[in-house]
Amino acid sequence: MSLLETLNQDMKQAMRNKEKQKLSTIRMVKASLQNEAIKLGNESLSEEAELTVLARELKQRKDSLREFKEAGRDDLVESLDREIEFLQEYMPEQLSDDELEAIVIETIEQVQATSKQEMGKVMGALMPKVKGKADGTQVNKLVQKHLS
Repeated sequence: MSLLETLNQDMKQAMRNKEKQKLSTIRMVKASLQNEAIKLGNESLSEEAELTVLARELKQRKDSLREFKEAGRDDLVESLDREIEFLQEYMPEQLSDDELEAIVIETIEQVQATSKQEMGKVMGALMPKVKGKADGTQVNKLVQKHLS
């Protein structure tokens, strides 16, 4: 079942249960997915493209959450926390720190990188392997750590 089909089912369930916040979040994600499909000129998105859009939506909310916490906007923090929680349900299971580190080390060995100047080469090979399964910032820090 595609992500869009799952979202449609969950949206109907949220309507029945009168879960306004969940319904709103699902509608925003559906709109993002549909906008991306239109932008790419496709009727539907591949699973990878859906995952990319979902990851982007999640990252935007996490960035906003951090900013709201710094600004002391507790009213908005709680709302965004719930949205992030809803979106996490649709993401693939995240890699553990050990699994991620093993993939980073393996990729560095594959591309034979030895210095930070080759970080772009490592990230280019690594990101497709961990797409949606790990946070890009965390991946970046691990690559820097192992290339120094």
